[in-house]
Amino acid sequence: MIMGEKKPYLVAILFQSINAGMFILSKATLNEGMNSFVFIFYRQFAGAIVLISVAIFKRENPISVSFVAFWKIFILSLVGIALGFNVYGIALDYTSPTLAAASNNCLQPMTFFLAILLGMEKVKLRTIGGVAKVVGIMLCISGVVTLALYKGPSLKPIVHHHLLDSSHEAHNQNSGDQNWIKGCFLMFLATLCWALWYVYQAPVLQECPTMLTFTTLQSLLGAIQTGAVAIAVERDISKWKLGWDVKLIAVVYSGILTSAVGTNLMAWLIEKKGPVFHAMWNPFCLVITTFFSTFLLGEVISLGSVLGGILMVGSLYCVLWGKSKEEELKRLTIQGSLKAEVEQI
Repeated sequence: MIMGEKKPYLVAILFQSINAGMFILSKATLNEGMNSFVFIFYRQFAGAIVLISVAIFKRENPISVSFVAFWKIFILSLVGIALGFNVYGIALDYTSPTLAAASNNCLQPMTFFLAILLGMEKVKLRTIGGVAKVVGIMLCISGVVTLALYKGPSLKPIVHHHLLDSSHEAHNQNSGDQNWIKGCFLMFLATLCWALWYVYQAPVLQECPTMLTFTTLQSLLGAIQTGAVAIAVERDISKWKLGWDVKLIAVVYSGILTSAVGTNLMAWLIEKKGPVFHAMWNPFCLVITTFFSTFLLGEVISLGSVLGGILMVGSLYCVLWGKSKEEELKRLTIQGSLKAEVEQI
C-alpha cells in the first residue's frame, strides 16, 4: 500500500486521538464547575480565531462563497455544532459517561443508514464486501446495547490519579428513571444531528472554493451561534471566567486541536473517503478514551464497557474490510472492461 492510500487511515487515527484528548479534558473541566454552554462557546471561538488567522495568512476570500452556499454552511453549523454539542451536554447531566460514550458510537449505523437513503453508499448483499459491512453495523449496534444495558463487575484501575469529582458520577448514578429516559432521548437527538452533519458536509464542500473557506466559515458561524446560546442560558459572569487551570487548558486544546485542526481533518476525510468511512473510526476514540480515563483519571471501568468496546472495534474492522473488498471488486471490474475493449479492437 503506497503512502497516498495510507493517508486517510492516518488522518482518521489522528482525528480520533484528538477527540479522545478533548473528551478527557472536557470531563475534568465540567467537573470543575464550568458551564457546558460556555465551554462549547469558548472552544468554538478559539477555533474560529485560529482558522481566521490561517485564512488571512493564505489570503482566502470567504466572500467568494455564494449566498446559497453560505446559508447551507449556516444550517450545517447550527445542526452539527450549536444544536448537536449543546444537546449532548444537557443529556450528559441526565445520564452517565458510559452511556454518553456509547451514544457517540451510534453515529456509525445512523450515518450509514442516512448515507444509503441519500444514495452516497450502496450495499450489495450478494457480495462478500456488502455482507461484511452489514455484519459490522450489527456488531456496532450490539456493542452500543451492551454498553448501555449491561454493566457487569467493575475492573479496578491500576493507577488512581483522580482529576474528576466523584460527586458528579454519583449524581448521574442516582438520577431517576424519568431523567434517564429524557437523557437517552436527548443523546439520540444529538447523535442524529451529528449524523446529518457528517453526511451533508460532502455535497456542501463541493460548493465552496476551498476546504479552508468552508471550515473557517463553519467554525465562525458555530462560534456566533453557540455564543448566543451561552449568553441566553448563563448570565452569571463568574461562570465565564478562566484561570490558569484545567479549564484554560481544555479551551485552548479544544479550540486549536479539536475545532481548528480537527475540523479540517474531518472535512478532508469526508471529502476523500465519504461520511461512513469517517464515522466508522469512532470506536477507536472510545478505546483511547477508556484506556487513558482508566490509567490517568482513575476511572472504574465495567466489564460491559470492555465487551461493548470489543464489539465496536470488531464492527470497525468488518466495515473497513468490506469497503476494501468492494473497492477491489470495482477495480477488477474496470480492468476487465478495459481488457474486453482492447480485445475487441
